[in-house]
Amino acid sequence: MREILAGAVATFALIPEVIAFSFTAGIDPAVGLYASFVISIVIAVFGGRPAMISAAAGSVALVVAPLVREHGVEYLFAAGLLAGLFQIVFGFARLSSLMRYVSSSVRTGFVNALAILIFAAQLPHILNAGAVGYGVIAAGLAIIYLGPRLTTKIPAPLICVVVLTALCAALGIELPRVADLGALPQGLPGFHLPQVPWGLELLSIIFAPALAIAMVGLLESLMTAGVVDDQTGTPSNKDAEARGLGLANVAASLFGGIAGCGMIGQTVSNVKYGGRGRLSTLAAGGLLLLFMVAAGDVIGQVPVAALVAIMIMVSIDTLDWGSLRRLRATPRLSNLVMLTTVAVTVVSHNLSLGVLVGVLMSGVFFAAKVAALQQVRREGDTYIVEGQLFFASADAFVDAFDPSDHEGPVTIDLSGAKLWDITAAAAVEKVRQRFLAHEIGVTLRGMQGAAVAEVGRG
Repeated sequence: MREILAGAVATFALIPEVIAFSFTAGIDPAVGLYASFVISIVIAVFGGRPAMISAAAGSVALVVAPLVREHGVEYLFAAGLLAGLFQIVFGFARLSSLMRYVSSSVRTGFVNALAILIFAAQLPHILNAGAVGYGVIAAGLAIIYLGPRLTTKIPAPLICVVVLTALCAALGIELPRVADLGALPQGLPGFHLPQVPWGLELLSIIFAPALAIAMVGLLESLMTAGVVDDQTGTPSNKDAEARGLGLANVAASLFGGIAGCGMIGQTVSNVKYGGRGRLSTLAAGGLLLLFMVAAGDVIGQVPVAALVAIMIMVSIDTLDWGSLRRLRATPRLSNLVMLTTVAVTVVSHNLSLGVLVGVLMSGVFFAAKVAALQQVRREGDTYIVEGQLFFASADAFVDAFDPSDHEGPVTIDLSGAKLWDITAAAAVEKVRQRFLAHEIGVTLRGMQGAAVAEVGRG
């Protein structure tokens, strides 16, 4: 019973946000709601992190919105299908371990960029809301942020939806409603093969969006799994989570739904109210569809302005405000990585591109820091090398030796150094050849076995 009740709380938190995310993606609410039902059922069985809630999420909605605008919803289903296959491959290839190479700065940049893009997607609706719309949005935000002071048993976004819907109906306020956005669920989803022209042309259209969906979905799901790991003190199987998410997205796409991923807010609610196992995830998906089918007519009367208020709340809560306060205390290079990740993502509207650029920058900066730790100290005719010798420090290593300063044999002591790659071995051989060209003998001391083999072949 505890698991089912926790799942019910997650369901109430899911309904308004899934509809709002569908609104952001430019699809019928039914597409997002059906997807959330299917994803929850599949991930509950095959996922690697019990108690995690996965559904149609804002990050994926932002990725697919341009595809839906340009090509239509059928291409969305095809892209979701391919994205799911990518995620299955990633899971079997154990590529989830690559998450460890995504630095905290990149993750923070991803979260902040996601918050900005979610808010930016609401701007057209905010600017065109009119005086009455502004009032409803403001009232929604007031309910969302003041509601928890009265009760935390009912999610504030749900209170917002119920109160504003009742208020608009009672006062006869005419505003765009959820029913105007498109179809709502009328029953169980049916099997639906994407109605697209299969071939290379389709692949050229959906490959990049599908890869973006896969990467963004995995990143957010694995971050969410990490949050549950910390809150429950239990480990999770990240590779199984990647495979489960892939299966869930394949299933969702074959039943007329958008691809999805882990949802941090709903997952935290589930865990907070006692969800610890797979039953809570299963209950969240099952109850979601039950409530939508049973109360579809009522939900269709929800004003769109209420969804805008919820999405503004989501963007505010998603932004890592602490990262802004820590800018002065955080190392400059870390700040640069975070801000660049945000800038690239916001300008390109591509979350995966922003993460890729951030990871590359982090790698370059890390290599530069490690390379700077290398030292070559001369004591007479002996050179003592300490630190890490690899591709980024190889040139500085070579430049530290000057054969013209010697007349007799020299010794290069590498006992305190670590040679990492073939570039390091080639650098040692290059120095040796320089001394030999000046007819100066060279003794290498402390060479590692692998590096000795490379130099020997040189």
